[in-house]
Amino acid sequence: MTTTTTKAQPQKAQPQAAEPAGVPSASEVAALIAEAPEPRPTLIKTFGAMMAREFRVLRRNAVGTFTRAVMQPLLFVFVFAYVFPKIGGGFMLGGAGTAGAGAAAGGSVNFATILVPGLMASMLLMQGIMAVTFPLVMEFSWQRTIEDRALAPVPIRVLAFQKITAGAVQSFIGALIVFPIVLLVHAPGQAPHVDVTNWALFAFILVFSSLLTASLGLLLGTVMDPRKMQMLFAVILLPATMLGCVYYPWAALSHIRWLQIAVLINPMVYMSEGLRAVLTPSLPHMPMWAVLVALVGGTVVFGYLGTRTFTKRVLN
Repeated sequence: MTTTTTKAQPQKAQPQAAEPAGVPSASEVAALIAEAPEPRPTLIKTFGAMMAREFRVLRRNAVGTFTRAVMQPLLFVFVFAYVFPKIGGGFMLGGAGTAGAGAAAGGSVNFATILVPGLMASMLLMQGIMAVTFPLVMEFSWQRTIEDRALAPVPIRVLAFQKITAGAVQSFIGALIVFPIVLLVHAPGQAPHVDVTNWALFAFILVFSSLLTASLGLLLGTVMDPRKMQMLFAVILLPATMLGCVYYPWAALSHIRWLQIAVLINPMVYMSEGLRAVLTPSLPHMPMWAVLVALVGGTVVFGYLGTRTFTKRVLN
């Protein structure tokens, strides 16, 4: 019985496909990855990137933001500083009831002068709260888009401070938009008498008023039930505006002493009175030390409480 053996034929190696010119090989890619510097995001760079995103969104919604900032003060000024004097119903402080008689009375101040600081304070409050509270409600909704922000390589309290800063910027811009409106829209002979006595103090009050309202917006956005956000206007914004010394100086409430004391809980009073002191010094106003203590202290308190509640909401 014979056995036949067959030798296995050696298999020919398959020719490798030639790599296109200019394309790095796998070993070169691995070497590049190994030699790449380790990314080290800094606190300042990350904060700057988050603020750049906020400005990009603000630029995209510039038309809506501008319209929201302009409409309310424009209508107020148009009615009270243009329509009322035209129909003989202008308001005067320290003079007669009508515009004509009030203009003749010495030492009287027209209503447009009273409105300048009050409407700026009103816009600071509205813009500061709305710029922070409403985006927070959407980010804390069932989609939880806030979790994308929480992945940033910074502590959560830095994210809360970024929210406050972004809201303060929008509030500051809104106040600057209102300023020329209340100066230019008025009936003939009813121009407001504005005299900025201290520009540095004016800027200080604007900055801390913006930070205070944005901090308050962060606190409200983290403690309020999203399903009851419509109560924000009825319970907070409307009473704060009507009792915030927007349409009258705080000193004018001396005839209603209990109300003059009660409104001191309203942060808008200090914003209105601070702006009144630097823009219209001819009007009676609150002592400046009380205004500065309230603005700085309120910013610290609301900022601390808002940061705590924001951190708890994000972690939970």
